[in-house]
Amino acid sequence: MYEGVVQGLIDELGRLPGVGPKSAQRIAFHILAADPDDVHRLATALTEVKEKIRFCTVCGNVAEAEQCQICRDPRRDPAIVCVVEESKDVVAIERTREFRGRYHVLGGAISPIEGIGPDELRVKELMTRIADGTITELIIATDPNLEGEATATYLARLVQPMGLRVTRLASGLPVGGDLEYADEVTLGRAFEGRRQLDV
Repeated sequence: MYEGVVQGLIDELGRLPGVGPKSAQRIAFHILAADPDDVHRLATALTEVKEKIRFCTVCGNVAEAEQCQICRDPRRDPAIVCVVEESKDVVAIERTREFRGRYHVLGGAISPIEGIGPDELRVKELMTRIADGTITELIIATDPNLEGEATATYLARLVQPMGLRVTRLASGLPVGGDLEYADEVTLGRAFEGRRQLDV
């Protein structure tokens, strides 16, 4: 235990996701040793992100304006929408440079254990977007875990009567992985998603 504000800083840093007690302590002492200008820039960045960042009124992604830059981009295909759990998933997909459609950020995944149902997610907003008739394909890119699968199944069943093409991102073995270390679910998905090898 440290005195007053130092312990307060460690406690606050420890509340961040992925930051344990030892990491929080290291970060706190790094801040103490850092140049005051660096600390001021960090404090300003933290304050500005809370003041200036909001969520896009169309897709729910983080944005500085009413709409995010992806929704404002006329080169993006509005007929194909990729549904993701969080804004960080948008960044991951954008890094691939493979997708030229638009997104819909749910704000999480269905998790009965945590008390998160469809009403806690941005499902109604998605249904409103679908209702305008512009969207022809929905790509469901939720995480390949229990909650993500439950969310994908729920969404697929919900939009099925609307006549949309609903697809799910493929999942299976990672490149560079060894078969002996793959779990049964991953290996099973790899078999389901196999494709013909053209040589």
